[in-house]
Amino acid sequence: MTTDTQAKVIFTPSGKRGTVPVGTTVLSAARSLGVDLDSVCGGRGICSKCQIAPSYGTFSKHGVTVDENALSPQNAVEDRYDRIRGLKPGRRLGCQAQILGDVVLDVPPESQVHRQVVRKAATARAITMAPATRLYLVDVAEPDMHSPTGDLERLRAALKAQWDVAELSVPNHILPRLQPILRKGKWQVTLAVHHDHTGTAPQLIDLWPGFYEGGLFGLAVDLGSTTIAAHLCDLSTGAVVESAGIMNPQIRFGEDLMSRVSYAMMHQGGDREMTAAVREALNDLAKSLCADANIDPQSVVELTVVCNPVMHHLLLGIDPVELGQAPFALAVSDAVNMAATDLNLGAVNAGARTYILPCIAGHVGADAAAVALSEEPQKSEDLVLIVDVGTNAEILLGDRNRVLACSSPTGPAFEGAQISSGQRAAPGAIERVEIDPVTKEPRFRVIGSDLWSDDPEFEQAVATTGITGICGSGIIEAVAEMRMAGLLDASGLIGGAEQTGTPRCIPEGRTHAYVLHDGRAEGGPLITVTQGDIRAIQLAKSALYAGARLLMDEMNVERVDRVVLAGAFGAHISAKHAMVLGMIPDVQLDKVSSAGNAAGTGARIALCNIDARREIETVVRQIHKIETAIEPRFQEHFVNANALPHAVDPFPELAKVVTLPSPSFNAHGGDDEGRGGRRRRRAR
Repeated sequence: MTTDTQAKVIFTPSGKRGTVPVGTTVLSAARSLGVDLDSVCGGRGICSKCQIAPSYGTFSKHGVTVDENALSPQNAVEDRYDRIRGLKPGRRLGCQAQILGDVVLDVPPESQVHRQVVRKAATARAITMAPATRLYLVDVAEPDMHSPTGDLERLRAALKAQWDVAELSVPNHILPRLQPILRKGKWQVTLAVHHDHTGTAPQLIDLWPGFYEGGLFGLAVDLGSTTIAAHLCDLSTGAVVESAGIMNPQIRFGEDLMSRVSYAMMHQGGDREMTAAVREALNDLAKSLCADANIDPQSVVELTVVCNPVMHHLLLGIDPVELGQAPFALAVSDAVNMAATDLNLGAVNAGARTYILPCIAGHVGADAAAVALSEEPQKSEDLVLIVDVGTNAEILLGDRNRVLACSSPTGPAFEGAQISSGQRAAPGAIERVEIDPVTKEPRFRVIGSDLWSDDPEFEQAVATTGITGICGSGIIEAVAEMRMAGLLDASGLIGGAEQTGTPRCIPEGRTHAYVLHDGRAEGGPLITVTQGDIRAIQLAKSALYAGARLLMDEMNVERVDRVVLAGAFGAHISAKHAMVLGMIPDVQLDKVSSAGNAAGTGARIALCNIDARREIETVVRQIHKIETAIEPRFQEHFVNANALPHAVDPFPELAKVVTLPSPSFNAHGGDDEGRGGRRRRRAR
């Protein structure tokens, strides 16, 4: 709560918060709290790198109400910058805006020093090309006074006669351009015609005089709760021309899906705010992809989008309130085929079409359908468990006889959020960890370098980025390595220095933390794994494992034949670390594979092949949904999965490759409770 001298400030998407003196500039507050806010000009209001976006209203999640006067009024420096170069609506310069009251501030991607690395890169995949939009070169008969037909009618007749494409639909915005283009091309034109799998009339997307050689492109978009990834694809070859990812700006309204549903419930017009934010982000992403690839945005004529149900509804401008309460009814579950302009996507061709894959059920969305399209569990001869891990985990279990699906709310810990030293995947973030089980000493790798921290050339290699924090893959490996090194017991407790035999286990209140890296002597951060971090990972992995176990219960099996890890997580975590944590059921390690960004791959397949669209629309109707929110055994599975790796389920395959120590640390971390040996806890 604001006092006369102090104000609370919360930065998103990092989640970092603190109390600062009233009158502190946003840039100074960011620096004092370790927030990733850029500045090149030293706070003189010249570079604009420190732009932030304040949010106003009541934020129950953060326990604050933000008044319209929480920041100082726009000053002369900002006025001058806005007049000359322009500030986006709602943006402020962090070096000029002073904090006068409790405030929630979003740091947009372009204002972050360590911008996100795309962890959802395109996976190489052979795709049969059958795109919905194709080019047709046609010769149109010139006008004849003896046959007074319109240019459009003769264009339609030529397309039918030369390509057997009949009943062409032409949008009104193209009609004013039709006659000049026909005459410029001397009655020869190239048409981009959209003709999908639904049987609707073919639609003219655009036309060019003469023979057009510029190519057609499409965007395959994986719209996640935390990250939006997009792949710019050539519609003639299927090749990925450019890929990029940005943070989902809706994070400032809530890190997880239910927080965003709650925001829509509690704030009138909140759903429209979130819809506008995500559509603007898609436009920005499309612009940057085209600029990076040196491609005319007008040549982008198709989009496919995959997303979870809440993102699906917010993208479409539908209030997601019904998804926050039983029976979790979708406004629409079928695939959606619409004009890109209906989504305010002005950064692509004005005639571009958007295809959103079908949703499976209220909590299992088009992203799960895309995973099914990519990985085809319905065609598998053996029983396969497919886990697409993000802020919300999508889980599929099945074979050619039957496929089940569920969604499990893992939260943002796997993305590096809610972790004490956590950050998004960006240069300088620790992404790989190993701990020597004898010396208890760690070594690690950071994004931006292939060297381990014990390499003599490591410091020089990371001099530019520094060591800034730990991302999702790093925290998962760190916790698993701590368990294997005996620094962490099966219940998830970190031992003290005397118990573990290493001074890296330092006191932190009534618990302990493990020091991964201490850069304070050089002005860097102290990066630790705290007891709170362990708890966050336990909660996330327990939800994931409990969802998988529910599907196995329904299938009446105790084991699966193989496991496929999908998403950014699947591409960056080893099977051994995942199993040590108990994130996935026990299986032979060589039966665990990575599918990369399977949802993004599914979006690319649907972009490039209309038969695949027809197929997935059939498949989703055959997938049986299990609702974790109402399954009585979910809580039982969740509690048992809190142990590392599990309290009840055996892990015989894991035991063949890893021998886990069995210390038992007192919850208070008292050294009088033993030095790493098994002790009975005191009665309380």
